[in-house]
Amino acid sequence: MTYLDPLANLIRSCLSPAAEPPPDSDDLFRIYAVLLLAKGVQVTDEDVHNAWSAWMQSLDSTHEALLPFRDLDPATRAFDAPYAEAIRAAARRPRRNRD
Repeated sequence: MTYLDPLANLIRSCLSPAAEPPPDSDDLFRIYAVLLLAKGVQVTDEDVHNAWSAWMQSLDSTHEALLPFRDLDPATRAFDAPYAEAIRAAARRPRRNRD
């Protein structure tokens, strides 16, 4: 466990119950933790999609959503929104809760 794991867990805890993270997504949430550190409340849905794409490329390089965010249809774009909001919610938490 590294310093990224508690941040990844915090993001996961801020995620809407309606969101369904992919199975075995610990590495994905660590990438989201990097977004939290780098962008905080400024993170965008596009940032989340780019992070997901980097993760997905190692799992399934033929996935149909491995496209630039701007090229996705609105329904596919919407999948990124709950994760961006969870990262922003985690960024708004007091610093002592993120370490």
